[in-house]
Amino acid sequence: MKKLIGFCGLPGSGKSTAIESINDLGKIIIMGNIVRNELQERNIPLTDENLGNIAKSLREKYGKGIIAKKCVELIKKQNNIVLFIDGLRSMEEVKVFRNYWKFPIIAITTSQKKRFNIIRKRARKDDPKSLEELILRDQREMNFGLKEVIEKADFTIINDTTKKDLKKKTRRLVLSILKDY
Repeated sequence: MKKLIGFCGLPGSGKSTAIESINDLGKIIIMGNIVRNELQERNIPLTDENLGNIAKSLREKYGKGIIAKKCVELIKKQNNIVLFIDGLRSMEEVKVFRNYWKFPIIAITTSQKKRFNIIRKRARKDDPKSLEELILRDQREMNFGLKEVIEKADFTIINDTTKKDLKKKTRRLVLSILKDY
């Protein structure tokens, strides 16, 4: 039986860093890559605005759980027993995964200031370039339903110190979850 654990958090909260600490325990499925692949297939430049527009249009056309459904297709093809889902955005997505698996959720939270610093340092092509852009992106993510997912998460890790500490907290929690799965 596959064991899935979901991760959620606002952009720059530290999800990717947290997941780095457990990548030896299973396969990581990044939900945002589904949208990025859609942009590539349509030959649309990879920008934050384009990502948001495609994510929104996919959800409007196929339902709020569409990205999760596409992930389920990928997961079913995997041989891995343990998988981590990075980037949940709505309870509809959570429901899609919970139709197949137990699927506990871990929320990573941190201050807006720390998130903006993280985003500036990682400098992904599709990242917001200003605090105003980050606020707009946060609103977009919240409109997808992310706030509710964070609030209803089974576990919360507060990313308020160092990367090392975040990784240690995450690994300890995930090992405990897997043990009791």
